[in-house]
Amino acid sequence: MPGRPAWPRLSIALVCGLLGGGVLVPRAACGQEAFGSVYSIGAPALAEVWVDPVHGNDANSGSSTNQALRTINEAWGRLPTPAVLTGTGYRIWLMAGDCEAPEIPSWWESRHGSRDCPIIFQAAAGRHTSRLHGYPDVYDCSYLYFIDLDILTDLGSSGGGNTLHLASSDHILVRGCTLSGSDGVENKAQETLKANQVQHLYVEDCEISGAFWYPLDFMVVQYGHVRGCRIHDAGEWCAVIKGGSAYFTVEENEFYNGNVGGFVAGNGSGFEFMVSPWLHYEVYDLKFVNNVIHHTGTAGMGVNGGYNVLLAHNTLYKVGTNDHLVEVVQGMRACNGDVAGCLSRNAAGGWGDTNTVEEQYIPCRNVFVYNNLIYNPSGFAGECHLAINGPATPPADSHAPNPACADDNLQIRGNLIWNGAPDLPLGIEDPASGGQPGNLTCNATQLRAENTINVFEPELADPEHGNFRAAPAGNVFGAPTFAIPPFPGNDRPSPPLAPAGNLANLLGRNGDGGPRYRPGPAGAYTSGSSMLLSAPRPVGDERRLRLVAEPGYHYQVEVATNLVDWDALGTTNAVTATNDFLDPTAGAFGWRFYRAKLLP
Repeated sequence: MPGRPAWPRLSIALVCGLLGGGVLVPRAACGQEAFGSVYSIGAPALAEVWVDPVHGNDANSGSSTNQALRTINEAWGRLPTPAVLTGTGYRIWLMAGDCEAPEIPSWWESRHGSRDCPIIFQAAAGRHTSRLHGYPDVYDCSYLYFIDLDILTDLGSSGGGNTLHLASSDHILVRGCTLSGSDGVENKAQETLKANQVQHLYVEDCEISGAFWYPLDFMVVQYGHVRGCRIHDAGEWCAVIKGGSAYFTVEENEFYNGNVGGFVAGNGSGFEFMVSPWLHYEVYDLKFVNNVIHHTGTAGMGVNGGYNVLLAHNTLYKVGTNDHLVEVVQGMRACNGDVAGCLSRNAAGGWGDTNTVEEQYIPCRNVFVYNNLIYNPSGFAGECHLAINGPATPPADSHAPNPACADDNLQIRGNLIWNGAPDLPLGIEDPASGGQPGNLTCNATQLRAENTINVFEPELADPEHGNFRAAPAGNVFGAPTFAIPPFPGNDRPSPPLAPAGNLANLLGRNGDGGPRYRPGPAGAYTSGSSMLLSAPRPVGDERRLRLVAEPGYHYQVEVATNLVDWDALGTTNAVTATNDFLDPTAGAFGWRFYRAKLLP
C-alpha cells in the first residue's frame, strides 16, 4: 500500500535529544545511493590520433599535433575493422576548427571497441572548439564515445534526416556535445538525436535541439540514461523513448519549447521493429526524476503504453497551455509493411498484428506520478489538469489485454498543482475516462485528497529567469508529499518474459545533484531543506553537532531542554556542505534537544 505523507514542511529538519551518552532521534534520516550516475569510462589503454582540420594532412601519421591528419574520414578509415579491439583502443583528438561535411563519414559502420579498448572522438581544446558540419550515421558499432563535439546543421541544409543517428550498436556515450538540427532559421532535422535498436546508451550534459519532430527519439533502446541535458525547440515532443525501450533513468534535464509536449515515455511503434523479449509495452522500467519542463503546448510529461514508469519530483512551469498538464494513455502500434516480421513477433506472444493502421491499445501498468510541482501562472492555464484514458479494445488477434487499461495501478500522489481557476476540471469527469470511482488507486476523490490542487499559488525563486527552485521556507513546503513505494514486481507479461527492472523508487538525489535525505517538497529541488543533523558528540563538557546541508542557504541550529523554549546555537550560510556547532553548556543538563531550521 502507498506510504504515509512524508515531512510536508521541512523548515525544521531534525530534532535530537541527549540524555547522558544516549541519543533519541524520532525519525531516522539516512543518505541514499545516488539515483543515477555518470557513465564511467575507466582507465582504458588508448593510442592517440590527432586530426587538425585547418593545418593537418591526411598523409601524416596522426601520432602528434605536428603530424595531425586533416579529416575525420582518414582517421575513421584507419581504425581496425571488423574485429573487436584488443590491446589498445583509440582516442581521436579533434583540434580546433570546422570539419566540413565532405571530410566526415556519412556512414560510420562496424568499428568495435571494448570496455578496455574503446574508440573516443573528443574535442582537444574543449567544448565548442570542434564543429562537425555533417551528420554521422552510426551502425553496428561498440564502445564508441563522442565527447565535447558540436554537430551542427548549416544554413540552407535540405534537412529531413537526423543530426546524429545511432543504430544496431551498443555502449555508446554522448557527453558534453551540442547537437543542433536548426540552421538558425528553421528546424531542419526530423530528429536531432535518433537511436534505433541500441543497448547501453548514455547521454550526458548535452544540448540537443531543433527538430521538426523530436530532438531526442529513442526507439528500441535498452539500458542507459539521459542526464544533465538541455533538450528543446521541438515541433512535437522534446523527447520520446518508445518501442520496447527499457531500463532508463532520465534525470536532472531541462526540457522546453515543445510545440506538443515535454517528455513522453512510450508513444507509437512499428511492430516489426521491436526486439524480443520487449514485445509488449512501449516502455519498461523507466524513471523520470528531478527534471524541469517548461513552455509546452500540451502535456509537460506523459506515459503512453508504459510499464513500471516513475514520474517523480519534477518541476513543470507553463505547460499544457493548449490542453492538459500530465497524460497517462495507451500507446499506439501498427505494422509498417513488413508483414512477416509482424507475424513472427505476434507468434512469439507480442502485442500487435499485421494491421497497417496505427491503433491506440497498448496498456499502462504501474505508472507512479509522485511529488511533482506543476505551476501555470495567470494567463497560462490548461483546459484541465490530467488526461487519463479509459479502457480500449485491442484487435482480437493482437494478444494485448482486453480491456487495455491506462490506469491499472496508476498512482498520482503528493503533487502540487496550480493551474487556472479553482473549479477547473481534473480531466477525468467523463465516465469514459480512466480514474473512475471503482479504481481504488486513482479516482477523483483520491486525487483531490492526496494532491494539493489549486489550493495556493507556489512561491518559486525566479522562474521567469530560469530559477525554478522553491523560495526558501516558502509555501511550497506546506504541501504534503509522499514516500514513493517500490513497484510490485512479478507482474510482467509473457511470453516472451522481459528481464525484471529495478523495482526500488528511493530517490537519493535532488535536481541540483545533492543528496535528498527524505522526499522533501514537491518538485525537482529541495531548496535548502535537504539537511542532516548528526548526533551530538561529547567534547569535554561541550557537545559538538554537525549539520550537513545544501550550500548557499541560511540555517539556524537551536537547542532546548523541553521541546518548547528554543535557543539559537548559531547560524550559517552553509558556504560548504558540512558545518559544525558547539553547545558549551550541555554538561550541566540531562536531556538536551537540538534542531536545524531552514531560514528565509
